[in-house]
Amino acid sequence: MKMNTPESSSGGLGSYVRLQRQMHDALRKQHPEWIERNGDCPTCESYESRFVELLELFQANEGKSAWIEAHFT
Repeated sequence: MKMNTPESSSGGLGSYVRLQRQMHDALRKQHPEWIERNGDCPTCESYESRFVELLELFQANEGKSAWIEAHFT
């Protein structure tokens, strides 16, 4: 399994890696038809990549919210 990690991740990296492993295992268990003969799972990797994209968007928005609160409240 290729581990995708958000570039801006910090102290929660261990938790993130555990969550990604749980997601990976759950997808493979729930959808064995996605697993190729060589053990690869392109659909799982696609889901994992999208998860990283969503985390990065969340982190970016969280940073914007903190900046707005600091400057306008």
